[in-house]
Amino acid sequence: MAIEHADLDALIDLMAHTLPVDQLMFKRLKKRRLMLRDKITQLESSLRPSEPA
Repeated sequence: MAIEHADLDALIDLMAHTLPVDQLMFKRLKKRRLMLRDKITQLESSLRPSEPA
């Protein structure tokens, strides 16, 4: 998942500097990247213990 997030990050950066930008695709990619980041955060927090040892 982290690799896919990084790939989307790179693609979004590339698209931002390319004219003309397909706004719909740009928004979809950003939304997908956000969903992946949230999923990664959720998985990481589930791996951490809730109480200190």
